Amino acid sequence: MIYRLRIILDSEEDVVRDLEIKSDSSFEDLHFAIVNSFNFNGNEMASFYLSDDNWSQGEEITLESFGDEKVMKFTSLNSIIKDSQLNFIYVYDFLKLWTFFVEVVEICEENKSFIYPQTIFSIGKIPKSAPDKMFVEDKTESDDSDGYDEEDLYNYY
Repeated sequence: MIYRLRIILDSEEDVVRDLEIKSDSSFEDLHFAIVNSFNFNGNEMASFYLSDDNWSQGEEITLESFGDEKVMKFTSLNSIIKDSQLNFIYVYDFLKLWTFFVEVVEICEENKSFIYPQTIFSIGKIPKSAPDKMFVEDKTESDDSDGYDEEDLYNYY
């Protein structure tokens, strides 16, 4: 099986990559696919966090082991991704805090002629520096002041 993932940079501008990766790949494989897709050098620490539909940060999956947490290298995607677990937060470079929303948008059959992981869709360029984090206390769903039209992204498929 293949997971089709949408990775969205937490920024004002639309910076999006869609990746396809084998379901038995590790979170470390996904980490490197994201690093390559966004042209990072790959030398920084990173973590995935389980998330819900409201993008609340949950359990951490770390790049390196620091104790009893799950480690990317030893955690397969299909051991975590279920119908109830389709969203993740990915943080790259803990000093700069590049933050991404990762969502499983489709599960499909593998095409034997493709090499996975692969970037299948790309919008926007990564900024020169990580976007500043602005925490808004009470933003309503009808507030579309950022100009982001989520429906356009989902109409890609």
